[in-house]
Amino acid sequence: MNRIRIFMDRVGSMSLRKMFMMIKQIHKEYKKSSLLILIDMIICALKYNIGYQDYRVFGFADVSKKDRKTFLTMTKNLELVKKVNNEAAYEIYRDKTLFLKKFDKYVKREWIDLKNKTANDLKRFCKNKEAIFVKTPCSFGGQGIGEIKITPYTNFNVLFNELLKTGQTLVEEKITQHEKMSSLHPSSINTIRVVTLKKDGNVHIISRILRMGQEGTVIDNITSGGIYVPVDENGVISYPAFCDKTGESFQIHPTTKVFLAGFQVPFFKEVTELVKEIATEETEMNYIGWDVAITPEGPVIVEGNNLPTYEFMQNYLQREGSKGILPLIEEILGEKI
Repeated sequence: MNRIRIFMDRVGSMSLRKMFMMIKQIHKEYKKSSLLILIDMIICALKYNIGYQDYRVFGFADVSKKDRKTFLTMTKNLELVKKVNNEAAYEIYRDKTLFLKKFDKYVKREWIDLKNKTANDLKRFCKNKEAIFVKTPCSFGGQGIGEIKITPYTNFNVLFNELLKTGQTLVEEKITQHEKMSSLHPSSINTIRVVTLKKDGNVHIISRILRMGQEGTVIDNITSGGIYVPVDENGVISYPAFCDKTGESFQIHPTTKVFLAGFQVPFFKEVTELVKEIATEETEMNYIGWDVAITPEGPVIVEGNNLPTYEFMQNYLQREGSKGILPLIEEILGEKI
C-alpha cells in the first residue's frame, strides 16, 4: 500500500508535458518504443519509487533489473537521512540565518539578520558595498534569493520595508568569485556541492558536483535551471554537464561557450580540507551536502543541506558503469539501508 500511495503522490505532482518530453528524449537516444518506455517508467515508479525525472537522470532505459537495485532513490535517501542525522538539528540547516550563526568562521563574509533591525542598520551594512544578496531564510531550491545593486540613490527605508514584506530578512555581502570560476558563468556564484557521509568520526566524501548558472541567472541552483557536472578528487571535469529542467547535456557551457572537459576548479585541495573540517565539527549530522564557493583567497562555505539531492550523484552521463551509489554508502555504513 505504501508503494501505491507514493506512486499516486507522484502522479498528482507530475507534469505530463515534461514527462512526455523526457520520453521523447529517451526514445531518440536509445531507439526504444515510446510506449515501452512509458510502461517501464510506471513499473519503476511502483517497484523502485522513482519518477520520470529520476528514470531519465539514472538512465534506467539502459540499466538492468539487477543494477537498478543499486541506486539511491528518494525513499532510500530519506531513510539514510533518518538513520544518520539527528532530527533535532535539522532547523539549523533549514534556516540559513541559524546556519550562518553556527558556522560563521567558515562563511568568511559579512551578513545581517534584518529581524529586530532598522533601515539605518541596513544602510550601515551596505556602506562601501556595490551589491548585496538577499535571501528568505527558510527557502530552498534557490527560491527567495536575489541580488540587489547598491547605488548612491538607494532608498534604504524603502528597501528595508520591501525586504521585510517579501521575507528576505537575511542579507549577505556578495561573494567575490575567483575569476576562473566566474569564467564559467559570471552572473552567478558557481558552487561545488560536496556531499559527506561520516561514520565513526571518519568523513567520507561521496560526491563532488560543480553547479553553474546559465542564461544570465544570478543563482546556480539546479531546480532553477542551473546545470551541473561532477569533478574528480582533484577538481577536474571529465563529463558533460546536465540540466535537470530540460534533460539536455552540454560539452560546452550553453551561455558562455566555455569548454568544460579538463576545467580545473581552483583551490580544490583546500575545498576538500575545508569540507572535512566543518563536517568533523558537526556532531549531530553525519550526512550533509555542503555548498562551497571559490574566492580569490580560497574556498568559503555558502550553506549546508540536511537532505542532499541524490539524483545528480548518479547521473547516467556522469558515472562509470551502470550502478548507482547505494553500495558505496552501505559499505561506509557497514549495513544495509
